[in-house]
Amino acid sequence: MLKVGVLGAGHLGKIHLRLLNMSPKYELVGFYDPDAINGKNVADEFGYTYFENMNRLIEAVDVVDIVTPTLSHYECAKKAINMGRHVFIEKPVTKTLEEAEEIIDLAKKNGVKGQVGHVERFNPAFTAVKAKIKDPMFIESHRLAEFNPRGTDVPVVLDLMIHDIDAILSVVGSEVRQINASGVSVISTSPDIANARIEFENGCVANLTASRISLKNMRKSRFFQKDAYISVDFLERKVEVVKMKDAPETPGEFDMVLQNAEGEKKQIYFENPDIDDNNAILDELETFAMAIHQNTEPIVSLKDGAKALEVALQIIKKFSRN
Repeated sequence: MLKVGVLGAGHLGKIHLRLLNMSPKYELVGFYDPDAINGKNVADEFGYTYFENMNRLIEAVDVVDIVTPTLSHYECAKKAINMGRHVFIEKPVTKTLEEAEEIIDLAKKNGVKGQVGHVERFNPAFTAVKAKIKDPMFIESHRLAEFNPRGTDVPVVLDLMIHDIDAILSVVGSEVRQINASGVSVISTSPDIANARIEFENGCVANLTASRISLKNMRKSRFFQKDAYISVDFLERKVEVVKMKDAPETPGEFDMVLQNAEGEKKQIYFENPDIDDNNAILDELETFAMAIHQNTEPIVSLKDGAKALEVALQIIKKFSRN
């Protein structure tokens, strides 16, 4: 078992504490929170050990789970890595690309591993169909949330859209060629709603919309590729896979057949992949433990986190130009 300590005991930090405490792959040593009152309250309520000194917690563990506000990710990760500890960092990996690149270099220099908490990579709906998403040429993504003051310290792109940016980058497999975007601040001082169009070198186009001032929640992405349409509902954990193949000469009574202008006939059929009932946060934490034990690349590496951050920051930069 790996000894682990958590930095940050806010809403998400408490979820990480609970899951790490129940995981057979980790021994939860304790946690640190700069708010001593909150730290002691969490310790009293749940029985976790509260460390009043962050350095002492880092010294006592093998893995540091950083669930602090984004602005402090860099300093926390830098301290932990320089002390030879593996780091799990909630998304976005850092505030700036320069900070992310320094963290990557430090991890390599100190021989430690790092993973970024892009939890949608572990969403069972996405994992059920990811292998079927091959060379998508158009992607449409909507991530809408009801207003919550938590997370408004960063633009909606870093708060919400970055989930879809990471997922899209993981399946497109091509460099970004051009980005166009617009964002609007409605309640917060930073944009609350944003739309981005990402064009890739291979011709793929992704259209992303994110909002944290919606009347209902939605997290859905649609992937269009040759002879297939794949819809992933991250919120409801549902998928829809519609495929086409050459129609048989003599279609069955219930076969769905389309004919294009050239006279080619295609048969439409549906696939229903099995979707596991998993806890995505627990999965990302436990696969990180496996990567450490087996000395393999984490599923969402620090480089992956940096790439998603780079695209997110390019989108934000477009706001000021517009």
